Amino acid sequence: MSSYAPLMLLCALALLCCYTLHKVRLIHLLLHDSRDQSRQDVSSLFRQMEALQGLYLDLGLSKSLPATRGWAASPDFLLELARHALQEKPLAVVECSSGTSTLVLARCMQLNGHGKVYSLEHEPHYARQTRRQLAQHGLSDWAEVLDAPLRPHVYADGDWPWYAEEVLPAGLAINLLVIDGPPQATHALARYPAGPALFGQLAESASVFLDDASRADEQAMLRRWQQEFPALLQSSRPCEKGCAVLTRV
Repeated sequence: MSSYAPLMLLCALALLCCYTLHKVRLIHLLLHDSRDQSRQDVSSLFRQMEALQGLYLDLGLSKSLPATRGWAASPDFLLELARHALQEKPLAVVECSSGTSTLVLARCMQLNGHGKVYSLEHEPHYARQTRRQLAQHGLSDWAEVLDAPLRPHVYADGDWPWYAEEVLPAGLAINLLVIDGPPQATHALARYPAGPALFGQLAESASVFLDDASRADEQAMLRRWQQEFPALLQSSRPCEKGCAVLTRV
């Protein structure tokens, strides 16, 4: 048996070397992936900083905007909204959910010299917060935050929680619709009802901006809307969380 001992030792050492090399390669790949992810994160952060700076320059803001991280709309999405509103000068803007986008769009209305933002908000706390921020920026005349609790509605194949849309002015022709609510946790395809509830009120050449368009639910919604509303041309913008644009042609 002793004559086999050196051979067994060599085999054991060879296996140990192979195992070590395998682990070293995995660590190398992990470090490589981490480096790439770090570069992407820095690039994304830089892009958001550029967009935020663009917002302040384009809108001539004298006071700072609320935070644009976490659940809030990202600066690049807000910049897309602002530049569209400044160029197209919509008369009636409807938002699903209020927040920083309400301030941005209200400022666009002020710069345009006409138009108004109607923001549907189901959370009283956020409604009060947005109203307070509008007042601080001197924009209360250009946007109205509407208390619109989520209620059961029947659309297509079932019940959906959706805003109490009767709070909107009767017969309102929507030139710009911004969909950034309700929260994803409220229902599967939570924002789908915006289609059957509001697309029928879109004015000629109106546009719809959908935030978080990279998420699976939003992608499924877009496919569903494409089948149900073929007159709306769908496109996308390169935003951090995804931005889909639907245009009535």
